Amino acid sequence: MVSLGEAFLLQVGILQSEKQKKIAAIRGANEDMGLHPLEFSECYLDSPCFREKIKAHEAELDKTNRFIKELYKDGKNLINATKQLGMAQRKFAQCLGEFQFEYIGDAKTDDERCIDESLQEFSSFLKNLEDQRELMMRNITETLMKPLEKFRKDHLGTVRAERKKYEKETEKYYSSLEKLLNMSAKKKEPQLQEADVQVETMRQHFQEESLDYVCKLQEIQERKKFECVEPMLAFFQTVFTFYHQGFELAKDFDHYKRALQINIQNTRSRFEGTRSEVNELMKRIREAPQEYRQTSPISCEGYLYVQEKRPPPFGSSWVKRYCTFVKEQKILHMVTFDHRSGGRSGETESVTLRSCVRKTTDMLDRRFCLELDITDRPGTALTVQALSESDHKFWMLAMGGKEPIGHYLGRTYSKERGIDAQLDDVGLTFVKNSISAIESRGINDQGLYRVVGVSSKVQKLLSLMIDEKSIEVDLSTNEDWDVKTITSALKLYLRSLPEPLMTYGLYKEFISPAKGDSPESRIQAVHCLVHKLPEKNRQVLGLFMKHLANVAAHSKHNLMTVANLGVVFGPTLMRPQEDTVAAIMDLKFQNIVVEILIEHQEKIFTDAPEVCLLSSASATSVFSAPTRQSKKMNRQSRPLAVYNPQVMDIRTACDDSNLAADETSMGSNESVSSQSSSASASETTPPETAERLHLTPGLSRASMAAVSWFSSTPDKEKPLESGQGKKAKAVYPCEAEHDSELSFQVGAIFYAVTQSREPGWLEGELEGKRGLIPENYVEML
Repeated sequence: MVSLGEAFLLQVGILQSEKQKKIAAIRGANEDMGLHPLEFSECYLDSPCFREKIKAHEAELDKTNRFIKELYKDGKNLINATKQLGMAQRKFAQCLGEFQFEYIGDAKTDDERCIDESLQEFSSFLKNLEDQRELMMRNITETLMKPLEKFRKDHLGTVRAERKKYEKETEKYYSSLEKLLNMSAKKKEPQLQEADVQVETMRQHFQEESLDYVCKLQEIQERKKFECVEPMLAFFQTVFTFYHQGFELAKDFDHYKRALQINIQNTRSRFEGTRSEVNELMKRIREAPQEYRQTSPISCEGYLYVQEKRPPPFGSSWVKRYCTFVKEQKILHMVTFDHRSGGRSGETESVTLRSCVRKTTDMLDRRFCLELDITDRPGTALTVQALSESDHKFWMLAMGGKEPIGHYLGRTYSKERGIDAQLDDVGLTFVKNSISAIESRGINDQGLYRVVGVSSKVQKLLSLMIDEKSIEVDLSTNEDWDVKTITSALKLYLRSLPEPLMTYGLYKEFISPAKGDSPESRIQAVHCLVHKLPEKNRQVLGLFMKHLANVAAHSKHNLMTVANLGVVFGPTLMRPQEDTVAAIMDLKFQNIVVEILIEHQEKIFTDAPEVCLLSSASATSVFSAPTRQSKKMNRQSRPLAVYNPQVMDIRTACDDSNLAADETSMGSNESVSSQSSSASASETTPPETAERLHLTPGLSRASMAAVSWFSSTPDKEKPLESGQGKKAKAVYPCEAEHDSELSFQVGAIFYAVTQSREPGWLEGELEGKRGLIPENYVEML
């Protein structure tokens, strides 16, 4: 039998087991269903189960507090990292915006200009993006960081203070309760009643505190759901707004990107053509360097070693100098230049040559020497040494007054290839025959005119059609010749003409408008220049442009756009008379001219130009500054000066007939001046241009260009023309476009104003400097 004590212990064990099961069930329910609600009635019981629920709520709020603190810390790091990224991107954008490409030559194409400006566009795009990112960061701080921190401090911090207060009241109440229960029953009744009242008061205060704390716990548990998540929503909305702004910027950038890709492709195509031309020129120069030596009809230049004698016992030394010899005046300019000292130049010394004698080796133990008798040092000879035997012969001939050997005035392909290509009826028939065959048999062939034929077949076909004049061959029906052979033969024919189809004489005039800014002015200028071509040239060019326009119309199949055709035919239809790297750099502008001819061939070759700004300028209002196109055109024909022209008297380079031609030219200039004066009086701006200088027998085009150049240069010793000592006042502002011109503002006063040899221009002094002044920019005083 079980004793009474054992039964009691068994009952206690069963009760404890049931209690533990109940607590475990509550914890399991907690895990399954989340936090249990805190009933206010339980505040009066203050059971262990109630305390477990409170602890669970407190643990949850502690976890939330730690989460917000960690999130706040990571958010700060995110903002700082984003600020660093923004600073790096802004610096990158600044670097892009400050850089500018330099270009070779005197002008850029539209494609090059767009590429040059693209860096500023990229910089602006990045700055705009960073402005949006900075706005996003400010919004994140305001919408996420501050609300979360405020919730953590104001609410979670308050709960922690309430917990401490609740725990303090719990300790106080249960301590007083134990003290009351430990009181002796033998104490007087009033003492016991007073103690009971005190404990009851504490119990009520504890229960009220418990009610407030429980209410606060549950309130915060509910509040955190929106107080925490709402800032998160605002954060992601801010982030998505930033990315949407980036998307909108990308959409706006897309059109510019596509246009820039076309600019880049056009520039790359022109680069390939330019590179092949440069390599070809380099190959030809390497094979015959003397033939391409840079000389002109009035001067020659190069390095010579000059003997400098010293007093005994020091002997003599040889100094390398860069020498320029002006043939007509027999002046030798010498500049000391040492490549090994970083390219440092010395002073220029000029001497006048009387005679030149070969210095033999028995007289001096050095080869390639010349003895120069100079007028500046009577009785003293100047000994110089050339660099090689060919260089020695070159200087001998030059200083002997003969024309320089190897003077290169343009290479024609007909001599190289043995093809007698002429712009005659046979040539015109061949062009028509070829165009008809190409359009009927291969207008849709991919790479038309780019894909070349076999060289031997091309030579054979062109010889057959041109040299043997076998015009009875119909290429449209003759299958012996494929399309690529016909296209290559047609290109070869155009390249083999003695003069390009658009002529040497108009080359610089065609190139000049291509370097301008206004597309309309380019078209108008090219239109005028086409009608200056010889009749046969214009007829063949119009026929060929109509064909190329037809080829471009089928570009979806043959892939030959107008830009591609410009690259192919720019160097074929027009080229400079001299092969230089500077001329090759103008290939891109040749392409632009051909593109204009293709795109506007119907208007250009069908209609006569209404107003030709290249020959005369239409009247405009006095309130707008006159155009200066004629000055730019004249300046294009000037050679670059490589020595000081003020020490020369170039007039001795011209004979009496040339001087007569100059006087005639001056007369025409004066008539233009008189027209300008009358036009100015009637408040209209006059035409600026006049007829170019006519080439006279015995003087080449380059010589006349040089005469024009030096004639327009101030010369203190030159006698003043009519109007000597006159003054003029500027009525328009002007920015100099060349070293020989003057820059000035409205109201500037010019002294010693004279008529210039250059049409439409005056010469005058301003602030001690003498230079050229546009005639219709000033009024005479």
